[in-house]
Amino acid sequence: MTETTTGSPKTATTIEQRGLWLEEFEEGVTYLHRPGRTVTEADNTLFTTQTMNTQPLHLDAAWAATQPGFHGERLVNSMFTLSTVVGLSVNQLTLGTIVANLGFSEIAFPAPMFHGDTLYAETECLSVRRSKSRPNQGVVELRHIGRNQHGDIVCTAVRNTLVQCRTTGDGEGETS
Repeated sequence: MTETTTGSPKTATTIEQRGLWLEEFEEGVTYLHRPGRTVTEADNTLFTTQTMNTQPLHLDAAWAATQPGFHGERLVNSMFTLSTVVGLSVNQLTLGTIVANLGFSEIAFPAPMFHGDTLYAETECLSVRRSKSRPNQGVVELRHIGRNQHGDIVCTAVRNTLVQCRTTGDGEGETS
C-alpha cells in the first residue's frame, strides 16, 4: 500500500525522560512516585545477603515466628526499604540531573515492612539553593517518605543532593 501526502513532512517528536533541573524544584511541593513496588521474599533475601546483614530477623523464618511483634514473619531489611524509597523517586526527580548525594539525616523506620507489602514513595522538597562554589549546580534538600499499601509510614529520610542547573550562575543559557 502506498500513501501519498501533500505539504511538508511531519517531524516526529521525541521526549527523553529526565529528572528536574535545580530551577524546576519548588519548596513545599510534594511529588508522588508511582507505581509502587511490591517487595518479595527474593528481594529481601538477595539484598540482605549481598550486604552481609545476616540478622535472623531478615533470614530465619522459624526464628522470626517465635519473636513478639514480628507477626510471625521476617522483616524486610530496612536498608532495602530506604534504598527502594529513594530509587522510586529517581525517574521523577533526579534521573540524569543529579551530581551527587551529599548526605542523609533524620532516617527513621516507624513501622515494619514484610514480604508481599507494597511500598509507595513520596518526596517533599524542603529547600533549594544555588551553589556558591559551583555556579552550574545547586543543593536540593528532600524529605522522602515510604508508605505501605495501608498508608502506614514505614520509612522517612531527609536527603541533600547536588543537582545540575539548567542555566549557568550568570544566567547565560543552558548548561547541557
